[in-house]
Amino acid sequence: MGAPSGTAEETGAWELPAELRLLRDTVRAFMDGEVRPLEETLPHDAVGLARPELTALQKKARDLGLWALQTPAESGGAGLGVLGQVVVAEEAAKCRMGAFFPALGAFGGNPPAVMFHATPEQFDRFARPVVEGTASKAYTAISEASGGSDPARAIRLKAVRDGDHYVLDGAKTWISHARDADWGAVYARTGPGRGGISCFVVEKGTPGVSFRPIPVMASFAPYEVHFDGVRVPADHRIGEEGQGFALAGEFLVHGRILYAAGPIGIAQTALDMTVRWAKDREVFGGRLADKQGIQWMLVDCEIELRAARLLMYQAAWNADLGKNVKVDASISKMTGTETACRVLDRCIQVHGALGMATELPLERWFRDLRVKRLGEGATEVQRVVVARSLFG
Repeated sequence: MGAPSGTAEETGAWELPAELRLLRDTVRAFMDGEVRPLEETLPHDAVGLARPELTALQKKARDLGLWALQTPAESGGAGLGVLGQVVVAEEAAKCRMGAFFPALGAFGGNPPAVMFHATPEQFDRFARPVVEGTASKAYTAISEASGGSDPARAIRLKAVRDGDHYVLDGAKTWISHARDADWGAVYARTGPGRGGISCFVVEKGTPGVSFRPIPVMASFAPYEVHFDGVRVPADHRIGEEGQGFALAGEFLVHGRILYAAGPIGIAQTALDMTVRWAKDREVFGGRLADKQGIQWMLVDCEIELRAARLLMYQAAWNADLGKNVKVDASISKMTGTETACRVLDRCIQVHGALGMATELPLERWFRDLRVKRLGEGATEVQRVVVARSLFG
């Protein structure tokens, strides 16, 4: 499913097309009926589901067609366009674990996007089990301690050809889901400059690969992944040598649009909670909602979220039309994550001390969303992209 069809009135910027409204409502019903009741049985800072629970939840999602949504139809997925992906991602984030486990992981089936450039043999061996749900989510390893905001130039993990293998030495950092994945798409240096990066599939259990969790303020910890003389078969390289970043380019740009959706969904949920709280809370002889200071704080939240959502929709729509959306994506990512953090901060303030208590999800969301201002390129990096479009 690519860009939705229809007239300009049916698919304009101010209203989602009917098919995506139906999809949004389907995801909302799934979140209300399946995801949040299950999540309520789990600890406040739980991360993910146990395998039996996850498998059962994923089966229910697959029965509704909510599976492999980002995977092209020719590769066995739903082939949802970028606009459809952000609609789903916003709704799927509306749970306590939503920042890192949207819908608790129910909507799986998407391998790293670089695998859509793999050979048929590579896709069938590594990616198809993910699409079919028989393998766990794979990880993508790009960032390194030497410079996460400029990965192509900063990558120091070396991959040296040795006969029919490559030998990998170095480390990756801030890698999500690394330890539990069946394999990962690892970007390593095979030559100088931006054109000297290649991508390799590294399987779980490969000798010389080790993982170290990185404790962070968020509930979900990423990993540092070490490669010590790791031998990877040459037929595990995706594309030609040096093509790694060229193959990942579209994924990196479109990923920034999608990245904005989760924070927007979480912030919207927090705002809805806070409006209900303000209506019910009695203070100084009246409702909290009747205090002008509170009203204006929440009005600002509503306006900023509407603006962030429309910027995200615009970026996604342009992506589906095949336009160059590098700037649109940076604007969307920056606005979505920065807005969400401001909204969460105000919502906690309106709740008072209760906003910091773990009986509500607000404080967890606040910690998780602070990470989002750095992930997929920090806010300052997005500003540089936009500035170059103005002055470059």
